[in-house]
Amino acid sequence: MKMNLILLAAACFALTPFAAAQDAEIQKPEAKADSKAKSESKDAEKPPVVTEHDISVGGQTIHYRATTGLMPQPDDFGKSKASIFYIAYEKLEKTGPNGEWVRPEQSKRPVTFTFNGGPGSSSVWLHMGALGPRRVVFGDEGQMPVPPATMVDNESSWLDLTDLVFIDPVSTGFSRAADGEDASKFHGLNEDARSVADFIRLWLVRNDRWLSPKFLAGESYGTTRAAALSGDLQDRLGIYLNGITLISMVLNFQTLSFDAGNDEAYWLFLPTYSATAFYHKKLKAPFDQDLEKTVELARSFARNEYLVALGRGDALSKEETDAIAQKLSDLIGLSKEYIIRSNLRVPIFSFTKELLRDQGRTVGRLDSRYKGFDVNEVSDRTEYDPSYAAILGPYTAALNAYVRGELKFESDVNYEILTGRVRPWKFPSDSSYPDVSRTLSGAISRNPYLRVSIECGYFDLATPFLASEYTVAHMNLEPSLRKNITMNYYKSGHMMYVRKEDLVALKQNASKFYSHAP
Repeated sequence: MKMNLILLAAACFALTPFAAAQDAEIQKPEAKADSKAKSESKDAEKPPVVTEHDISVGGQTIHYRATTGLMPQPDDFGKSKASIFYIAYEKLEKTGPNGEWVRPEQSKRPVTFTFNGGPGSSSVWLHMGALGPRRVVFGDEGQMPVPPATMVDNESSWLDLTDLVFIDPVSTGFSRAADGEDASKFHGLNEDARSVADFIRLWLVRNDRWLSPKFLAGESYGTTRAAALSGDLQDRLGIYLNGITLISMVLNFQTLSFDAGNDEAYWLFLPTYSATAFYHKKLKAPFDQDLEKTVELARSFARNEYLVALGRGDALSKEETDAIAQKLSDLIGLSKEYIIRSNLRVPIFSFTKELLRDQGRTVGRLDSRYKGFDVNEVSDRTEYDPSYAAILGPYTAALNAYVRGELKFESDVNYEILTGRVRPWKFPSDSSYPDVSRTLSGAISRNPYLRVSIECGYFDLATPFLASEYTVAHMNLEPSLRKNITMNYYKSGHMMYVRKEDLVALKQNASKFYSHAP
């Protein structure tokens, strides 16, 4: 099973080799590791840091408490296996006996547990980009800011809708396995879901929130985690959810895999290829006039003629191949000859390299509106993702400054924004491609009050929107429960909130979702 196109940032990692010539007396690897372990262990013993703040959201001033710390992961005998870093924001009201700030009645105040993906990603993106009280400033269309970073109050924060708990799974952020514990025990689909579920249970216990409406919000692989959690929380721990927001969804990994013999990804990516070509002005009339109309034409062609052609394989005649190749060329902006040489199958990294090759540019994977430069212009795939390069620096600087500054949480441990230390990531061996969509449909079937909102970007080449539509259509939900799932679309990419207009739209859709949830 090839997971290179599934892991959100696999192409972005570069491991730095250990410099063997370092002075053995000054910097022994063993001593360095011991020192790091002691530092991380010391952090795990710290009590949470509590601060209070104000923010204006939608014309409403919200006074809230921020709790920043590490939650232990105890085993059945009470020994901690790991410590999970979290930041929790809870709205307060001035209604205490003496006019002090207190938490609202728990049954009337929802709480949302939120995380990103990777696997190996911290929660920084949703935290500092969309949901939290502070956000990193980008250009209105998501243009990269001048380093290092600028933060402002997030006027589109979800704090007026729900309390928020941002979770960094083990090995991400400041979260680490305990001394003597094998961190790889947490690095797998089922292992990760169980660990996060245990965190959620303990947070509810320690904060007396069992009677609060409970939500999840995940992005990218975080949507995989959320679907897995919907089953584990419900079936193992008896924690029933009211709603789940899935941002840039991947539940069925076959829909993203350009493996030999798997034609599914080719037709599911096609409308996003078309949207990308539209944005970069590589289409001709009539496909260069209206984005939504062009996307709908591409969606229809992908589901019908193109899907049939892929299914017929080598049985296509030369004339049929030419006709399909021409239609593909019209819709995705690559030459008919290139498409024929590709056997009518253009994988993602070929597309991102080829579309703007005549300009010496590449396009992004997380957000195909972004353009980059490769050192080697004649290679057959991109050297990096320009859309990831645009966001990594600002988010890293902002998070580190914010946690240590405004939230007063001190640590010398590196905050792992997006780490490769979680690989290899373990998937269940009972299927060629992981698929947690049936876990989610099972959770909805058992809990018909569970609602799901799926957020899709037109320019997301990591988790394309047609793949999400396909997955939902194959969840085998009972007809009366299909209304529990809604889908929203944005004119941006994987992190649609970097575009100002879509940050606002995401919040508006969230407001509708929470108001309609039971």
